[in-house]
Amino acid sequence: MIELWQYEFMQRALVAAVLVGLVTPVIGTFLVQRRLALLGDGIGHVALTGVALGLLTSTSPVLTAAIVSVVGAVLIELVRVRTRTSGDVALALLFYGGIAGGVLLIGLTPGASNATLTEYLFGSVSTVSEQDILVVAALAVGVVAVVVVHGRELFVLCQDEEVARAHGLPVRFLSVLLAVTAALTVVIAMRIVGVLMVSALMIVPVAAAQQLSKSFRVTMVLAVVIGLVSSLGGLTTAFYSDLAPGATIVLLALVLFCLAVGVGIVRKFRPRQGPAGPEIGTMPRSERGRRVTP
Repeated sequence: MIELWQYEFMQRALVAAVLVGLVTPVIGTFLVQRRLALLGDGIGHVALTGVALGLLTSTSPVLTAAIVSVVGAVLIELVRVRTRTSGDVALALLFYGGIAGGVLLIGLTPGASNATLTEYLFGSVSTVSEQDILVVAALAVGVVAVVVVHGRELFVLCQDEEVARAHGLPVRFLSVLLAVTAALTVVIAMRIVGVLMVSALMIVPVAAAQQLSKSFRVTMVLAVVIGLVSSLGGLTTAFYSDLAPGATIVLLALVLFCLAVGVGIVRKFRPRQGPAGPEIGTMPRSERGRRVTP
C-alpha cells in the first residue's frame, strides 16, 4: 500500500477514490428509495456532453460537465412535471441526447481522439489533475452540505411524495435539488469509474446494504462503508494487477453485493434463539396451541 503513495497520480487518484466512495452511496440511498436508480446513468450521458464542451473550449472538462449535468438534471424534472412525459421516457431522452451531443462535440474538438473519449467513458486515474481534485472536493462538500441541511425533507420525499406534499414540504424544489445533487455526484465519480459506470457506485453499495439492514440511516452508513471498500480496494487491485480501475471498482462492489446477499439469506433462515419454555406435553390443555412470547 505504501508504494501507491510514491506516485503523484496515484495520490490524486486515492483522494478522488475516497471522495467517490463517501459521496456516491449517500445520494444513491435517496435515489434507490425513490426508485430512480437509472437517474445516474442518464445524467452520466449528459455529463459526457459537458466534458466534450470543456475540451472544445479548452476549459476544465470537470467544471463544464458539472454545469451541463446540473442543467440536464433540472430539465429532466421540468420535462417530467410539466409535460405528459413519464420519468423513464425523460431519462431516455437524457440517454440519447447526452451521448449524441458528447460524440458530436468531441468530433469537432481539434486534437481529440477516441482515446480521449474513452478516458471519460470508462475512467482514467492517471489523468486526474490537481485542478480536477479541487473541483471534485468542492462538489463533494456541496453534496454533503445538501444532505446535512435537507436530509430529513429528502427522506420524506423519497418515502412518499404525497405525504411530503401533505406536510407542506416544497416537493418540486426538493425533487430538483435531489436531481441536481445526483448530477454533481456523477461528476465527482466520473474521473475514477467513467460516465458509463458511475451509476453502479451510486446503486450497488446501497443494494448490498439493503440486504443487511432495513433502516434507512443504517443502510446509508453501510453503503458508505461498502463504497469506500470498493473504491479503495478496486483502485489498489487495479494498480497491482494492471487492470482497468473503473471496471475493477464496480466488479468489487458487485462481489460485495453477492456476499451481502449470502449473509442476508443466512440471517433470514437462521433459527432465532429464544427463552426455553415448557414442552407441549407438560403444558395445560388450555395453553396448548397458544403462541409463546418472550
